[in-house]
Amino acid sequence: MNISGQDFIYGCSAIGAGLAMIAGIGPGVGQGIAAGFGASAVGRNPGAKSDVTSTMLLGQAVAETTGLYGLVVAIILMFVKPFG
Repeated sequence: MNISGQDFIYGCSAIGAGLAMIAGIGPGVGQGIAAGFGASAVGRNPGAKSDVTSTMLLGQAVAETTGLYGLVVAIILMFVKPFG
């Protein structure tokens, strides 16, 4: 089997894109935990619903940026042709 250098680079780019998408696991888990704790906090203190909800949504938005960065890196690795 003869693999050219360009084919090797494309293969490594595809593997790197797959690894970059692992970054989507962390935000998903973190947002689920945050939503669970937010629901628990509202259940304990219904009067603080607006404060808890706004803080939770801000935290989830910040956590989601990690997954978006991983997606951007994966797209760049898949569609930008390195050295070509």
